[in-house]
Amino acid sequence: MIPTPAAPPSAAATTACPECAAPIVDDPRVRTWCPACEWNLTDPSPVVEHRTARARRRAEREERRTAARERAVRARVEHVHDLVAADAPAHRDLSALGAYALAGLVHLVSLGVLAGSVLLLLTDAWPARVLGSVGLLLAFLLRPRLGSFRAEREDAVTRPEAPALYGLADRVAVALGTRPVDAIVVDGSFNASFGKHGPRRRSVLHLGLPLWYALTPQQRVALLGHEFGHGVNGDNRRGLWLHSAGNALVEWFRLTRPAPHDLHHEGLMAIAMWVSRLFLRTANLAAYGLLIALERLTVRAGQAAEYRADRLAADTAGAGAAAGMLAMLLNGPTVETVVRRRRAVPRQGRNLSSRQALPDLDLWAEIAADCSSVPAQERERRLRLSARELGAVDSTHPPTHLRIRLLEQQPEGEPTVRTGAAELDAVEAELAPYRRRIERELMVV
Repeated sequence: MIPTPAAPPSAAATTACPECAAPIVDDPRVRTWCPACEWNLTDPSPVVEHRTARARRRAEREERRTAARERAVRARVEHVHDLVAADAPAHRDLSALGAYALAGLVHLVSLGVLAGSVLLLLTDAWPARVLGSVGLLLAFLLRPRLGSFRAEREDAVTRPEAPALYGLADRVAVALGTRPVDAIVVDGSFNASFGKHGPRRRSVLHLGLPLWYALTPQQRVALLGHEFGHGVNGDNRRGLWLHSAGNALVEWFRLTRPAPHDLHHEGLMAIAMWVSRLFLRTANLAAYGLLIALERLTVRAGQAAEYRADRLAADTAGAGAAAGMLAMLLNGPTVETVVRRRRAVPRQGRNLSSRQALPDLDLWAEIAADCSSVPAQERERRLRLSARELGAVDSTHPPTHLRIRLLEQQPEGEPTVRTGAAELDAVEAELAPYRRRIERELMVV
């Protein structure tokens, strides 16, 4: 097992908050802030000077719109959180039906483009054939993206190479009642994901090694439980029908984005350019509106699926381990600091002063040590910042603080999967060559 270096000594001192005079902890390793009044919780907003009254009114309207959107999003995610906490249905059947119907309309348009292009190619007129060729290219771009599955890719860990890692993953999959994963891919991201690829819909688990080594052993089980939980939690966004429709709309939005306006055209050419830009702008706005509609129709079901995946992780590894795993996701800045610090270490020979500054030169042990030694007030600051900014892993996930709150309300049961020292040592030995390769990639500036 990778040795964990001792946490750096803390030079924290207690001072008074400049806003409310409450006692606060001043730790040079992290931002100083006040839990009582939330002074210095985040960076202050830049002051923008608006020179005209019209500009000020426009800025005020934009601020009101932004605040209204934030209130609507906050109400929506809180509503889904409360429904899931009460074991109530988190979305209406009409929303799901509307999403499937909208996706069907998108697929019908793509099929129409393909059929129309084939008919044009069968005509004798060469302009129609040219138009048909362009239509076939468009139909190709709008095709359902199944993804590629290549078990021999460089970052894929195969079963013969890592029987212990696959054995742990298989135990988690069996505990959740889903089929074992077909491939595990490792990379240098502070994240993890689960998806299906290829015509046969082979399942692939992506593991970011910085996140993997920041977690404790049981939190790693929770991570596997959450990702495999997506295979059984009924998330309709991950299905081929809705997912491919969303990809087609993104392609429409990208293809219909008008080019920058050219003022050099005159006469009929200028009129033709204006008409074409109007047509493209209309199609672009339509694609964008349909994308927003599809997101609105699926967001509640998708967020509820994330909550259910968290619960499955808690059943697998324990509620405490699952909550700790989610809290660790807030430590992305810490991992970035570790990587930047190690990039600054001289590469030529790793001289004596560098070794004195970094007694343990293992990147992964340093990540684990720094993440485990984040001061309590900094962990609280990141959690409050997540609550204030509705912080999430991405726009498809519920805010992290709500996910943690739901797990904290769940009673601590007996985990269905536990891992031991011998199994962990075997997994570490199997990941050793991938650790070295990814460390080299992370050290490239």
